[in-house]
Amino acid sequence: MKNETTATSDMNGEDIAADIARAIISQRLPPGTRLREEALARAYGVSRTKIRAALLMLTKDKLITTVPDKGAFVSKPTAEEARDIFAVRRILEVAMVREFVARATPADYRRIERHLKDERKIAAREDVRLRNLLLADFHLLLAEVAGNTVLTEMLRELSARSSVITAFYQSTMDAVCSSDEHREFLRVAREGDVERACALMVEHLEHVEQALDFEDAPRPRGGLVAALLT
Repeated sequence: MKNETTATSDMNGEDIAADIARAIISQRLPPGTRLREEALARAYGVSRTKIRAALLMLTKDKLITTVPDKGAFVSKPTAEEARDIFAVRRILEVAMVREFVARATPADYRRIERHLKDERKIAAREDVRLRNLLLADFHLLLAEVAGNTVLTEMLRELSARSSVITAFYQSTMDAVCSSDEHREFLRVAREGDVERACALMVEHLEHVEQALDFEDAPRPRGGLVAALLT
C-alpha cells in the first residue's frame, strides 16, 4: 500500500482501488486476507465511503470477494476454479480464432505485433499487474478483431478471472513462455493455417493452466498491511 505509515487523504476511490490492487497482485495481501473497511479508512486517511467505492471496483475486477455479513476478502482462486475457467476458455477461444483468422487485416496484425513488443518487454519484469494485463489483452485484441461483441464480453469476464489466478500462481518464466506462444500463434494465424492456429491456442491455454502452482501459495507479509488487515 502507498505510504503505509502515512495517511493519504487526497486519494479518491479509484486511486485507493489501484493501490490495493497492486498490494494484492504483488502478494502483500495474499488470497483470503480480510479487508476491513475501518482499518483501510484509517490506513488511507479517508472516509469509509471512499473505501466502499474502492472495494466495489475491486469486486468488479474479481480481485476481491464480498461475503454477506462477513465482509470483503482477497479472492482465493482454487485449482478447481482454474480448471473450469480454462476449460470454458478453450471452447470459446477456438471459435474466436476461426473468426479472427477469417477477418484479420494487415492493419490488425500490425497492431497486435506492436502489442507483442510491449508484452515481451514486460514479461520478464517484476511488475506482475502490468505483465498480466498485457498477456490478457492479447486475447481480447484477437476477440475484438473477430468482431463478436457477445463473445468479447464473455472472454473479458473469463480473462479477468484468469488474470487473478495467474497473478497468484504463475511464475515469471511461465509468463515469458506465454508471450512466446502468443508470437508463434500470430505467425501461424497470419499464414492462414486455421486448424494449426486453433491447435496452438488450445495448447497455449493448456500450458498456462498446467504451469499454475497451487501448492506454493503466497503467505502474508509483515508490516502495517498485515497488522491492519488480518
